[in-house]
Formats: sequence, structure tokens, C-alpha cells
Amino acid sequence: MSDIAISSNGPARRRAKPRRAAKLGTTGAVALIVVALIALWQVAVTAGWINGKLLGSPAGIWQAAQQGLNGGTLIPDTLVTLYETVVGLVVGSGLGIGLGLLLWFVPRVSGVAEGLSVILNSIPKIALGPLIVIWFGSDMTSKVWLAGISTFAVAMISSCAAAREVDKDLLNLFRSFNAKPSMIFTKLIVPGALPWVFSTLRVNIGFALIGAVVGEYIASQAGLGHEVFVAGSLFDLNTVWLGIIVLTLMATLLGWIVQFTEAKVISWKSTR
Repeated sequence: MSDIAISSNGPARRRAKPRRAAKLGTTGAVALIVVALIALWQVAVTAGWINGKLLGSPAGIWQAAQQGLNGGTLIPDTLVTLYETVVGLVVGSGLGIGLGLLLWFVPRVSGVAEGLSVILNSIPKIALGPLIVIWFGSDMTSKVWLAGISTFAVAMISSCAAAREVDKDLLNLFRSFNAKPSMIFTKLIVPGALPWVFSTLRVNIGFALIGAVVGEYIASQAGLGHEVFVAGSLFDLNTVWLGIIVLTLMATLLGWIVQFTEAKVISWKSTR
């Protein structure tokens, strides 16, 4: 048995090594390109080829980061935006995914609910911002609501499609054994929808972040969105760039977490 297990795992391990090497090579190439662009940007500003006051500079962004760290504002603002984004992502996506999958039990209602979700998703979330702030106040609650609303419709549409696109042969097999709908749901629908769920979560990271930042733009005394808004009003472009960079790193980190969780939950996907 041990020999069989070793021989069966061997090809999978051999396939995994080239994939890891290719991934490391791609990451290294991207890092080199980013470093080269940053260096070129700084050289262009120093040489006077571009206006550093109008476009900012890497050195100025570094100084803005040091000021934010020394002044004690950068980390608290980052944590505020991170909290609003994560809570909004979890609540909005969780409700959308759960409701979308449960609608598998009532396919007639599923189509109507999916249509309503499409309409909700088409509404510009920035237009809802003032209403949400008026209803829930200017604290973090309104930003969480905006982040949640921004992710709910996408999650529901995706989960409805995932439940509908389940393997029909497997579904007929379950029904041929007189499986109860609850068993079909837990053993077939939910596992089959997991790749869709994680893909939706990756997409919704950006939507949740946009919702939180929009709320901070409209009414807030903290958060990266508030910091960027104030810096832009003062034409402090280096601080604006700093906020954009931190938001990008935050989205990247959350994407890695979702990807890592997906690899652990859906272990069969990575071995294909």
C-alpha cells in the first residue's frame, strides 16, 4: 500500500515543481518591472523631466509614509479601512452566497431574485452613499453597510449560477437513489459551488474596498479614504499615492488569504 501511495503521489509532485518554479519566475519578473518603473519615475523627477509636484515622486511618497508612521495616523487609518472592508466582505458576500445557494430549493423564485440582484448591482454605489450615511450615521457602521451592499449582489448572482450549473449527471445520479433535497444540497450543490464561491470572494474584495473608501470619502474622520480625500484637497499628491499604494497592498493581501484558504478547502483543485 505504501509503495502504491508513493508512486501515485510522485507524478503530482513532479507536476507541482514546474508550476511553483514558473510562479516564482513570474513573481520575480513582476517585481523587477515594478522596481524599474519606480527607479525611472524617481530619475525623471530628479532630472526635471516631469513635474514632481504634479505627479508626486517615490522619495516624496517615502517621506509621506514616514510622516504617517511617526504621526501615528497611517496604521490606525489602515486598520479602520481594513476592518470596514473585511466585515463588509464577509457579511455581504456571506448573505449573498447563502441566499443564492438556498434559492436552489425554489428555482422559480431563483430567477426573479437573480434579476433583482442584477438591478441592484447596476446601481452606482456612490449614489447610495449619502443615503447610507444618513440612515446609519458617519461612523464605521455606514462604511460596513456600503461594503456589504457592494458585494451582496455579485455574490448572489454568482451563487445562483453555481447552483444552476451543477453537474446534471451527478444530480440525476443522486435522484436515482431517491436522495432527499437536503442531502443533494449538502453533498452536491454546496461542494460543487465552492470554486464559484472563492472566485466571487476574490472579485468582491475590490468591491468591498471601493464601498468602504466611498463611505470614507462622503463622511468620515478616519480611514485611508478620508486620508486620501483630505490630501487631495490640499494637493498633497505624495500622500494620495501613499493611500493608493496601501489600499493596493491591502487588496493583494486579502486576495492571497482567499487564495490560500481556497487551496486548503478545495484540495482537489490544486492537484489537477
